[in-house]
Amino acid sequence: MAAGPTVLETIQDLAKENGSSQMGNQVQPRLSDALKNRLQQLIDSHPVMLFMKGSPEEPKCGFSRKVVDILKDERVKFGTFDILSDNKVRDGLKKFSNWPTLPQLYCKGELLGGCDIAIAMHESGELKEVFRDHGVDIIGTEQGVGGISEPTGLSRNLDSRLRSLINSSPVMLFMKGKPDEPKCGFSHKVVEILKQEKVDFESFDILLDDEVRQGLKVFSNWSSYPQLYIKGDLVGGSDIVLEMQKSGELKRVLAEKGIIKKETPDDRLRKLISSSPVILFMKGTPDAPRCGFSSKVVNALREEGVSFGSFDILTDDEVRQRLKVFSNWPTFPQLYYKGELIGGCDIVLELRNNGELKATLSG
Repeated sequence: MAAGPTVLETIQDLAKENGSSQMGNQVQPRLSDALKNRLQQLIDSHPVMLFMKGSPEEPKCGFSRKVVDILKDERVKFGTFDILSDNKVRDGLKKFSNWPTLPQLYCKGELLGGCDIAIAMHESGELKEVFRDHGVDIIGTEQGVGGISEPTGLSRNLDSRLRSLINSSPVMLFMKGKPDEPKCGFSHKVVEILKQEKVDFESFDILLDDEVRQGLKVFSNWSSYPQLYIKGDLVGGSDIVLEMQKSGELKRVLAEKGIIKKETPDDRLRKLISSSPVILFMKGTPDAPRCGFSSKVVNALREEGVSFGSFDILTDDEVRQRLKVFSNWPTFPQLYYKGELIGGCDIVLELRNNGELKATLSG
């Protein structure tokens, strides 16, 4: 009997889409046979195998922690691999599975998915069926699970208060100080990141309440501050949030959780077009144009002393193809001023020859 067909078929479809999308945009480096064998051996090393950030005792991101908690609740034995300890495994696994994020949960060699999938399967009861159908041993409640610590021992009142605080806002930051007056550099950094992402959030100053300050460390099994939560799930501290922002994972998580609007391809084009008052979409770069028309426009702008930004459409086929439709202009280069299309090579050269180019781009 196939385990969890609805969810697993969805995962397989998504994995195929990820793979085909990546191959359509650029040639992906091949994994060596040695790395493929190593990844397969790791995946097959336990009936239930979790590739995570950190260890079950010390998860290094909230999503890994959540999956660990789910496996604990399901009472299954599981193996883990800390992908922060090995970049080859970390990067290789994403290509091997065609799944772009971590953690990744496997059952009998088959990818189940990441944190959101594990949560959905757990809540629907489907995860329990998957484990049962695959013959995964369920252990008694008296035994330890994967080295996970026993319940925290916090009082019922404090436990309830912490849960209430964590869930008091979709995005909740426990920090030192207030957003307008952070009392430590790490708290200040996370506040700045959330502002850059244009996220509405609430905060709690742990310096004002030692019971919350000490209790939350135990509750979350996270020993430092700040701590960022999204929809009740711990994301992590300053280093984790910064890493997620740099990789784009934070924006993706915020969009998936419904905190921010998911960026559409047209939204991205508008952002690129508005990234500089004068911007040229061209083949190559201003210092190394890859076509004569792009080179002529660059020279014309430089002769007029016009400062401009540029985007190399050869590096991003999605931008290259969609911009033609977005602007209703079929060729490149394309020059924009304050978000409005000026035109291509012929129009730019005509404006320059008529003495109108500089005025057009400074009006």
